[in-house]
Amino acid sequence: IPVLIGELISVEIWKHKIFPVLCQLGDFKPRSTFHIYMVLHHEGSIVNLLETVFFHKEICESAEDSVLDLIDYCHRKLTLLAAWSANRQTVTPMELQPEDLASPSSMRAVLVPPQELQKQAETMEFEISLKALSVLRFITDQVESLSLSALTRMLNTHNLPCLLVELLERCPWSCWEAGKLKKFENGMWHVVPPEDQVKMTKLDGQVWLALLNLLLSPECQRKYHFDGFNKSQLLKLRAFLTDVLIDQLPNLVEMQRFLSHLAVTEPAPPKKDLVLEQVPIIWDHILKKNRGKWEAIAKHQVKCTFSPTEEELKLQAQRWAQTYTLDMMEALAPDKPRCRVCGAEAAKQCSRCRNEWYCTRACQVQHWQKHKAACKLMA
Repeated sequence: IPVLIGELISVEIWKHKIFPVLCQLGDFKPRSTFHIYMVLHHEGSIVNLLETVFFHKEICESAEDSVLDLIDYCHRKLTLLAAWSANRQTVTPMELQPEDLASPSSMRAVLVPPQELQKQAETMEFEISLKALSVLRFITDQVESLSLSALTRMLNTHNLPCLLVELLERCPWSCWEAGKLKKFENGMWHVVPPEDQVKMTKLDGQVWLALLNLLLSPECQRKYHFDGFNKSQLLKLRAFLTDVLIDQLPNLVEMQRFLSHLAVTEPAPPKKDLVLEQVPIIWDHILKKNRGKWEAIAKHQVKCTFSPTEEELKLQAQRWAQTYTLDMMEALAPDKPRCRVCGAEAAKQCSRCRNEWYCTRACQVQHWQKHKAACKLMA
């Protein structure tokens, strides 16, 4: 997990520091843009993976000190979302036509102008930011087991409760266009029918759940500064807590009760104990190591990475073909395959679909009537 978080921040810095310089270089005329697509999509791939695995408590714990870097990363993405909505920008997903896709033989993608690549990067940035919102929500699920530094980072350094309130107010995944309400779900903007306009989306739910975790946890309440500004921002949530919303997420009754109590009381100020706080290091380390070298790195990558010869493209294609063979995937599997019929250790595979395993020919014949339709479909 720390390796993935390091990769995530490395690509983020590349997109901020190297990619804009690449697009401005006069000699940046790549024969193939496939490698750039790989880098641009790499951040999205990692954050997708983190969103999937951070659902599990042990994954959050295995992040160790790098969870501080991940919290900082999520804060940057959420701030970006708030900025987009403040400017009322809507992001339209880019669609590639079949003729634009890379050729399997040479991996030569369509030569897209640098300006077009930047537009596609902005589109992906919006979707990545939404994934970062989900990752942050899963981190808040584990507030009871997070370190004191992580809690301080979320509550006081970045003041995530107020940022989440702002996201609910601005709702960047929702917009009105030509008199119709549109919401962003599953990578696309959809027109919402009138009868579904009050329905909570998954993204709305992620924000509310993160707020529930941060505000109702006793540990967080002891650490958070309920000063005049923070209190006024949090009380804005009362306007959103309608009966319709609470019916969809009953846990919000507890939030409603907490806000009612907050409105009429003055919370005790947090204790000012002497605390040795850890700080994230990945972002700062990469910036310090490469300060003043961004243009030189961009020129080096134009020459060595983004201008491959035909022979280098073929070698790259061969390496990927070897990496993603079924035999390689099976070798990576932690457990040996089991027979689909009797459960014994299996060494034989359906030669047609290569999806089912059997210990003997007899088991395969016995299972054929059930497997035949699926086998044909997968083949």
